[in-house]
Amino acid sequence: QVQLVESGGGLVQAGGSLRLSCAASGRTFSSFVVGWFRQAPGKEREFVGGIDAIGVWKYYGDSVKGRFTISRDNAKNTVSLQMNSLKREDTAIYYCAARLRRLPIDSYEYDYWGQGTQVTVSS
Repeated sequence: QVQLVESGGGLVQAGGSLRLSCAASGRTFSSFVVGWFRQAPGKEREFVGGIDAIGVWKYYGDSVKGRFTISRDNAKNTVSLQMNSLKREDTAIYYCAARLRRLPIDSYEYDYWGQGTQVTVSS
């Protein structure tokens, strides 16, 4: 079992930045790949990006590429999502998710989820 807790959400103006964190506890976190997802009201859950178990390989969704950066610190059991140049359309609940081995973009392939943190971008 892995327990995930997101933090760092809030209200920010368009063009601003936020840094989300995903703190993990339980099984050896360094064995897990982590994906970030978001879900806006009335929309499907969207893949934001992901990072492999050792933090070398990263992948981003097209809507955030070049603006968001994922990193991880396995010594601290955390994965971060740095969000820059935020837009109103980035408003959503952001979730981190984990699974072993490969890094998929489909949410149903992840085994463990956090409770989510709200990000609201105002104009």
